[in-house]
Amino acid sequence: MKKDKVNIVTLGCSKNLVDSEVILTQLKGNGINTDHESKKDDSNIIIVNTCGFIDNAKQESIDTILRYADAKADGQIDKLYVTGCLSQRYKDDLEKEIPQVDSFFGTMELPALLKKFKADYKHELVGERITTTSNHYAYMKISEGCDRPCSFCAIPLMRGKHVSRPMEELVQEAKNLARNGTKEILLIAQDSTFYGLDIYKKRNLAELLQRLSDVEGIDWLRLHYAFPTGFPLDVLDVMAERQNICNYLDIPLQHGSSKMLKLMKRGTTREKTESLIQTMRSKVPDIAIRTTLIAGHPGETEEDFNDMVDFVEKMRFDRLGIFTYSHEEDTHAHSMEDDVPDELKQERANHVMQVQEQISRELNEAKVGKTFKTLIDRKEGGQFIGRTEFDSPEVDNEVLIDATKHYLRIGDFAAIKVTDATEFDLYGEPV
Repeated sequence: MKKDKVNIVTLGCSKNLVDSEVILTQLKGNGINTDHESKKDDSNIIIVNTCGFIDNAKQESIDTILRYADAKADGQIDKLYVTGCLSQRYKDDLEKEIPQVDSFFGTMELPALLKKFKADYKHELVGERITTTSNHYAYMKISEGCDRPCSFCAIPLMRGKHVSRPMEELVQEAKNLARNGTKEILLIAQDSTFYGLDIYKKRNLAELLQRLSDVEGIDWLRLHYAFPTGFPLDVLDVMAERQNICNYLDIPLQHGSSKMLKLMKRGTTREKTESLIQTMRSKVPDIAIRTTLIAGHPGETEEDFNDMVDFVEKMRFDRLGIFTYSHEEDTHAHSMEDDVPDELKQERANHVMQVQEQISRELNEAKVGKTFKTLIDRKEGGQFIGRTEFDSPEVDNEVLIDATKHYLRIGDFAAIKVTDATEFDLYGEPV
């Protein structure tokens, strides 16, 4: 009898990727032959870890499930399991619509998923994780869920209330990662600034950063998804004093108009946001700030949009992404009329990106002639591709180095002098 082989397919964000890595670690720990995103078509059991964040992501998840449902109907695979955010949010509908799926699991149902494989949830594997990214960097989820009431966001529906992971567990996980060759840890959460409020009764992100910064072998710690309201300023002091904490912050701000921030239930104003960014830049002078914005939230007028453009021009963010608003049921904004037409949402998003492109080009051109510590991520075609401390994988700028002229090792740091720059990339050579 042929032995089972499992393939895990991950959609959505880095938080989902960590969940898939935990499933992978648990299944392998139970002796089950498991792959992640296997290119070979030799798995007879598929687990799809879905995203339910916005329309496009939901559509991609559904298309992926349907593709495997067809494969099951054709006898190419034996079992199909679905987990993750979409499954958490729409389980009943999905069970009716796609009966070929053997079982649907929510975001908190890992033990139930493992039972399908007659596998036990191994507590001794907590903090151990097989990473699916390149060995030299790994994501680490410091908390789960979110208590924020943002009007547009369905995350609390899918991920539940905010729950911090104990510091000891995170430090142990960082030590395990370092032992396996990880040099960069990217801290992620729905809202990293809430870290510790539930278990330590105070915002404890600064102490967590200190403790992780002490772990031997970790060269870079990178902080993602900070919420601007009530941002713990002691984090900036730790960032400034610790060499191995990247001068980088991913802080989704969502809008530049006070009226829109109020409609979005963000608990802050444009003035407060600008003042916070100035504080960040004065405490950590060379900090790179990445943000994300939303175009076309219900109630956004031309004037509100112009406010956002003005905000982007004035703040000169190092990195910026923008989403078009997606009308999600069961969110507060769903009770409002989705009154900005799709084409206009897209037009507005494109306009913001054009403004950002110019800013990004100017900031990058200012780096020409300077030398940066660069982590070499991969080789592609005739180029080595790396990142400076001011860039996160897959979303930010990259440093391109001619591989026909220079030899670098993937996963190593190199001192790279920037010789040229475009709006989203740097070109350089080792010094």
